[in-house]
Amino acid sequence: MLFRFMKYRKLSYIVSTILIALSIFSVSTNGLNYGIDFAGGIVMEVKSKSPDFGITEMRGALASFRPELQEDGSGNVMIRLGLSDGSTDDAQNTIVREIRDILGDRVTYEQMQIVGPKIGAELIRGGIMAVIFAFFMMALYIWVRYKGGYAVGALVSLFHDFILMFGFFSATGLEFSQVAIAVILTGIGYSINDKVVNYDRIQENARKYAKMPKDELIDLSVNEMLMRTVRTSASTALVMIALWVFAGGVLGEFAMAMLFSIFMGAFSSIFISNSLLLNFELRDN
Repeated sequence: MLFRFMKYRKLSYIVSTILIALSIFSVSTNGLNYGIDFAGGIVMEVKSKSPDFGITEMRGALASFRPELQEDGSGNVMIRLGLSDGSTDDAQNTIVREIRDILGDRVTYEQMQIVGPKIGAELIRGGIMAVIFAFFMMALYIWVRYKGGYAVGALVSLFHDFILMFGFFSATGLEFSQVAIAVILTGIGYSINDKVVNYDRIQENARKYAKMPKDELIDLSVNEMLMRTVRTSASTALVMIALWVFAGGVLGEFAMAMLFSIFMGAFSSIFISNSLLLNFELRDN
């Protein structure tokens, strides 16, 4: 059975245009929910020594600080507390001492991290530079490897994937941290790899079937690589679903974002990058 993907190319353009518009709107209005490592703040991971002092009691005891508390499956509680832009090192250390005095010996301290606003700003710049550098390196690779329509299709879909990933983090309110940067780059790396594999098959078939119409040629090539795309995406998605369901916390958010990137990459590989090829001559590249 041959799936006629190019038959739905106009619908895919409409869906992508809507998603891109929503992503740009969300980022411009809601922004990104910067994590402690970008915005600055205090992160403490503690574990209660007594069943009578759980996350509810901790939240009540620390209510004056208005922290974010999150418990994982093993009973560890993550305490997150944002800091104002003008916070000094002495002020941060004072807050840590006050929290420790309140919790006392009722908990054990697994780990603690303090990130000042200046360090957070530097990490934001570093993260943005990493994304920009990765984008241009991927674009350079695509431009060197392909010519004409293949290069245009891959570059447009690469830009498409980046916008949707940032839109996803903005719309869902998931914490945007260094982990989010890793998710974006990993997900788009998967997507580019899938596009390269599909393009290689299209080029092979373009030489093999000289008189076949372009839409049929692309559909044939995508169908030949479809099971590879499905297996790769499904195997990664199953792992991410397990993390999402059972791990929770930071790993759960990582898994949720990775799931989106997997489906987004598969969609843009099958429809966006390939549909754009219909506007170019395939056999001269």
